[in-house]
This record gives sequence, structure tokens and C-alpha cells, in this order.
Amino acid sequence: VMIMKVSFHMASESHHKENLHNLQLEDEGQHRNPSEVKMSQIVLPCHANHCGELSIGQLLKWMDCTACLSAERHAGCPCVTASVDDIYFEHTIGVGQVVNIKAKVNRAFNSSMEVGIEVSCEDLYSGRHWRVCQAFATFVAKRTDANKVQLRQVVPCTHQEQVEHSLAAERRRMRLIHHDIIQDLLNNKTFQRKNHDEDEALPTERTRVESVELVLPPHANHQVNTFGGQIMAWMENVATIAASRLCNAHPTLRAIDMFHFRGPSQVGDRLVLKAIVNNTFKNSMEVGVCAEAYHRDEPLRHINSAFMTFEVLDEKGRPCPLPPIKPEPQEGQRRYQEALARKKIRLDRKYIISCKQTEVPLSVPWDTSNQIYLSYNNVSALKMLAAKNNWDLFAYYRVEESQSLCFRVEFEMEIPAQRAFILLSDISRRHEWDQHYILCKLLLRVDEDDFIYQVVTPSVSKGGQYQDFILLASRRPPCDSGDPYVIALRSVALPSHPPTEEFHRGECLTGFLFCPQISYYNQASPEVLPYISTDIAGLSSSFYSIFCACRQYLLDNIMCTSAFTPSAL
Repeated sequence: VMIMKVSFHMASESHHKENLHNLQLEDEGQHRNPSEVKMSQIVLPCHANHCGELSIGQLLKWMDCTACLSAERHAGCPCVTASVDDIYFEHTIGVGQVVNIKAKVNRAFNSSMEVGIEVSCEDLYSGRHWRVCQAFATFVAKRTDANKVQLRQVVPCTHQEQVEHSLAAERRRMRLIHHDIIQDLLNNKTFQRKNHDEDEALPTERTRVESVELVLPPHANHQVNTFGGQIMAWMENVATIAASRLCNAHPTLRAIDMFHFRGPSQVGDRLVLKAIVNNTFKNSMEVGVCAEAYHRDEPLRHINSAFMTFEVLDEKGRPCPLPPIKPEPQEGQRRYQEALARKKIRLDRKYIISCKQTEVPLSVPWDTSNQIYLSYNNVSALKMLAAKNNWDLFAYYRVEESQSLCFRVEFEMEIPAQRAFILLSDISRRHEWDQHYILCKLLLRVDEDDFIYQVVTPSVSKGGQYQDFILLASRRPPCDSGDPYVIALRSVALPSHPPTEEFHRGECLTGFLFCPQISYYNQASPEVLPYISTDIAGLSSSFYSIFCACRQYLLDNIMCTSAFTPSAL
């Protein structure tokens, strides 16, 4: 499969060479992140369950320990686990195999930082290696004195670090509103579903588990706080018991939803762990787990809640069907409905975020419950496109994983990046400088930074059918001085605006980065190729004309002081 990446540069050749030199990143094989920590553990029988597989609880302890050491190496002071994003376990690990864990700080904010964790398995006899899971954990620096922590910024030194550093800000944005997304979905009456037939359903009361653990010094860190991984290991234990009571078999943990630690636990605390099956689906079940702590006569403190997805596999490793459940009144019904909401969000996150960009179609259906994930995918796809290191001037490359043409246009501007960002964010005015935009109509204001437009473009052939695009526009100002301004546009499917006979529906992924020059990127689908084929062949200068018009548009409006407000509003 041929993919052509064409880089058009309107700056001088000397400036281009100087710019490439300034942006030169270290070779991946020669560089090691200063915060990187590695751990390798051979799986012994004491680490495994009765099936000879590594306990996920034990794996979580190793992951948390490795990530904490990485965070403390960067912060230079003690750190505690604040939250962990969704974890999907792709493979089990057997006794005698080696677990390799690598953790490094992707980005530091004020007093918190994101740590990326990669887990792989190694078979010592065959020499094979395979990925087990990936996770992103948030750690908070805690000094022993009263001084406020201000973490130093992470400086990315490789292309991969550059991508992760840039996407960490977007992942942080998702974490902050994760709870609100679930509540909005639960408040949607059309989402509520009835329970299964009670004659076939199993009562959830039979799956209820309660256990207590005494926190001892081996369970705590050097601050005498209980390891977050140790708490998760205890929670995984009671969740496995609850799942086993429902299916009368050994369940396999497949995923853990994003969770937050609400407070610390210390040596001497008693941890009360409660688990129950919230809901069953066709081949999986969700188990809810709650961890509370108390010390002597103190009241219970809520430490953490987590939701784990289990499957039961047959002899060939295929998921077995599970019986429906009959939830308890009131609280059981609430957990039942919330499990349905989490399942939808879980599938959206896994499909839109966890898949490779090439595995997700451009026009993913948009709705209010997945809009934050589509916005993330929109921004991340543009940043990953920009981070490719094999751009060249009018050069062609072979890339196996895609069937699209990618091109980039760069030009210098005598206007501040913030002003250019504000002006170009108003997509409804793009027709003033881009001849390919006949109409740009605002369909939906998602929030203050995300909008959905319908764009109509002319036909390439005389008398041909016009094309239209439904585009999600996501704009992002920089989180700190090292970030670019971002305007990302990608096709989405909007149920209220299906394809019509009047227009041929197209797809595209495009956008601007301002850092400090303006860079325009486009991952062109077959619908876009006719518009740019003559430029690629050197038979036209329409690109040059369009971006000259863009430059003039920015200069003409440089004194405009109004904030960005789509004219259709």
C-alpha cells in the first residue's frame, strides 16, 4: 500500500535547515528517559492462582511500585498514587515466565504528574516477548515539610516522548470530567433499561463479599501510607470471589475502569473490602468493589471504589455466556443501571482511544457520551500526524498501516500565534480565504472548545456532485509555554445529519498547529485526493494561492480584538 507524505515549505531553504536542526530529537535507541524505571520479576507459584496464572493483584502491586519509583525519581520527594486510567489485560502470564515493567513520567503539571506504564511478558525458553497491558497513572508529590511542591517540567527528547508529553494534557482533561460523563448518561431517560426476566435471573445477593485486612508495615511505603497497588490487590481478590460465586468457575479479569484514590490509608488501619456483581452482559460481568478504612473507634473512611470486568473462558479460551442477574431493590437497581452506563463508556473509550489511529474509521458516530473521547482522538490524531519524523520535501514513502495521503504545509507569519489561533478557530469564516469551502454551517456547539460543522465543497469535475463533510472542530490552547496551539478537525457521523442525495459525503482529518510557525496537516481520504493531486504532481499552485490568501486574511484581521465566537451562534 502506497502512502505519499508531501511536505510543502514556504519558508526559505536556509531557514528550513535551521528549523530542522533546532527540532532535532535524539535517537530512540540511544536515549533513556531520566525518570525511567524498569522492573523484572519471574512468576513463582506464590504469585499465581490455582490455574498457574499470575494474579492480577500481584501484577498491580508491581506496576504501582515501579510507577511510584519513577514519579519519585522525577519529583525528588515522596509521591502517592492519585488515580489510574482504564487498564485492559490482553494476555495472562504463567508461572516461570518473566514480567517486564517499564515506567516513566510523561508530563508534570503543578504538583501532579502522569506516569506511563508498559507491561510485557517474556518466555525464557522460547525467547518470545508480548505485550500484556499499558496504563497511565497520576501521582501527586508530597513533601514532608510545609513547602508547596512545584514540579519541574518534563523535556521530551525523542519523538515518542514528544507525542506522549503532548497527549498527556488531553488525557488529563478527560480524567477531570469522567464522573460528569457517567452522570449525564444516567440522567438520559432513553438509556434506562429494564431488568431481565426474574425467573431466569440469579440474585446478586449470593455474590456479595466482605473482607477485612490489617495494614502492616510490609504493606506500606516509606511514608507509612498503604501502597495503592496493595489496596488494588486486596480489591481484586474480593472481586474475583464475587465473580466466582456467580459463575461457579474461575473468572479471568479483563479490564479495570478508571479509578481515583479518595484518601490515604496508613499502617495500623483496618481496610474493609466489599464486592458484588453489579450486572452481567452476554459474555462478561462487572463487579463493583469498595475499600473503606478505619482506625480503632474512628468512623469508616472511603478510600477507593473500582469496577472490574471479568470473563469466564472455556477450554479453548473462548468467553462463555453468563446468566442474567436480579439486582436488589434501590441500591442494587442503581448499580445495575450505572453498570450499563459504564459499559457503554468503556466500549467507547476502548474503541476510540485504545485502538491504533488506523483501526478507527474517520467518521465515528458522535453522541454526548463519547464526545470527550472523540475530541481526544481528534487532537491526538493530529499531534501524532505532526510527530511523524519522516516528512520530506516532495518525497514519497511506503507506509503499510494506512491508505491515505498525508501532507503538510508550513509558512511563517508576522502575527502572534495566539491571534492566528483565534482567527483560524472560527471555521465559519474559512470560506473567506479557502476556495474549497463554499459553505461552513455550525450544527452544534459541544462546549467552549469543540464544535460540529457541516462543510460543503465544490466538485472537482465540471457539473459533478458537491461534497459535504461533517467535521468536529476541537481547539486547544497550550497548557504551558512548550505546547502548541491546536485546531483539529475530523469527520464524525452525526445522527441528525445523515448523508443525502444532494451531496456526496466525504471524510478527512486535518488541522493547524502553531509553534511558532503555522503548520497545516491533512490526512486526505480518497474524497479529498482530487483536490490536491495537481499540486502533488507540480501542475498547479493552488496550495500556494490558498495559503497566501490565508496569510492576507490574518494580516487584514490582526487588529480584531473580539474573542472567538462562531458567527452561526
